[in-house]
Amino acid sequence: MVSQVTDSNFKVEVLDVKDKLVVVDFFAEWCGPCKMMAPVLDQVSLQLGDKAKIVKLNTDDNPNTSMQYQITGIPCLIVFKNGKEFERLVGFRPAPQLLKDINSLM
Repeated sequence: MVSQVTDSNFKVEVLDVKDKLVVVDFFAEWCGPCKMMAPVLDQVSLQLGDKAKIVKLNTDDNPNTSMQYQITGIPCLIVFKNGKEFERLVGFRPAPQLLKDINSLM
């Protein structure tokens, strides 16, 4: 299941995870493509199960983390591995493509 993270819990929920990939969806409520990504992320999360963790971070409500990772376009998915940025995927992706992209990074 896709949960939301914030500036205050980003370290614990993303950076401190060492046993699997963490995919962070940087989004905003007003962003059309971001709204299209929501059901895709839910579907991919179900398909991946415990192999990867998918979370969302609202860029408007959490400017510190958004600035730290220099988010300039959304939706922006950053894949973290062992607490470090591993890959960046910008823009909408359909579920089969996103699943393929994530699986290739494992």
